[in-house]
Amino acid sequence: MADTKFAQRVLNIDISGIRKMFEAAGPDSINLGIGQPDFDTPQHIKQAAIDAINEGFTGYTIGSGILELREALSSKFQRENNFTVSPDEVIVTSGASEGLEIAIASLVGPGDEVLIANPGFVSYNALVEIMGGKAASLPLGDDLTIRPEDVVERITPKTKAMIINSPANPTGAVQSKADMRAFAQIADDHNITLISDEVYEHFIYEGEHVSPAQFSDNVITINAVSKTYSMTGWRLGYVAASKEYTEQMIKVHQYVQACANSVAQKAALAAINGPMDPVVEMREEFRKRRDVLVEGLNSIGLKCALPKGAFYAFPEVSDSVEIASKLVSNGVIAVPGTAFGAQGEGHIRLSYATSMDNIKKALKIMEKVI
Repeated sequence: MADTKFAQRVLNIDISGIRKMFEAAGPDSINLGIGQPDFDTPQHIKQAAIDAINEGFTGYTIGSGILELREALSSKFQRENNFTVSPDEVIVTSGASEGLEIAIASLVGPGDEVLIANPGFVSYNALVEIMGGKAASLPLGDDLTIRPEDVVERITPKTKAMIINSPANPTGAVQSKADMRAFAQIADDHNITLISDEVYEHFIYEGEHVSPAQFSDNVITINAVSKTYSMTGWRLGYVAASKEYTEQMIKVHQYVQACANSVAQKAALAAINGPMDPVVEMREEFRKRRDVLVEGLNSIGLKCALPKGAFYAFPEVSDSVEIASKLVSNGVIAVPGTAFGAQGEGHIRLSYATSMDNIKKALKIMEKVI
């Protein structure tokens, strides 16, 4: 009877499978489970925040974000992503997580369906269910990408949106330009919205990052400074879409958040307008770690394709929960593939956003355990 006091939409979801592994781990475990860069925020970004605090820039800002930052983001989309939005079509959010929330809340109601990669990032299904919608699984091909033909096959009259994440969490897969163009055409043909999660856009090692918004207006682009500039704890994201979308999303944003952190907005402005050298250095270090991890996994008998982006490897295992549990009990945090959807079974996710020394130690433990 006690459960009746809680909303069914909350009872229907579970604690993230990623968090469960963290809770089971010992304090000295090697963490290959966490999804954040292990680099410090660049100094010029931290200095911008310090200056903002010293100048007293600590109050509420306009709900959509300070104009200077939205102008910088508008220029960034034109310069890096090949599509045009005005500053009035950008909303600054408390991380990409809030961006996802307000996008899904503005589109999805009871009974609506959203096409989501399976396996895919843990928040997607949960947010759709919280809004009363239903997540419709998209299978992944042999290269772990979404195939346009599978999207078309699964569209129904109830389909409202599709979430794309490239580079992808948990697989590291990168969708091709032809795929993105096809997804945009599908969205236009079937009057559905693409929600494009692009937080790993600057961590691509093979291929290129392509924003579907350059091909269609039926796209909500979600990004953040979190991964690119090693600013996960700053909680600063942003959403871009045509006015048709942002007019609805701002309604949700103003009630759940009011505005993003004022100091973090000044830091993000310095990040977006500043040098990309620290990002390039991070990317090259991640590339080296990826190569060592994937080569090591394959050498100990864990088949693992070379991920083209993000900072995750997704090796094949016999039983994802059993293997992840064994690793955690032996001091290596890994995430079972099932945390990202039922089709993630047979894989574990390993983050190489940790030191090379940790990666090599973890490989030795894995060789003994598995």
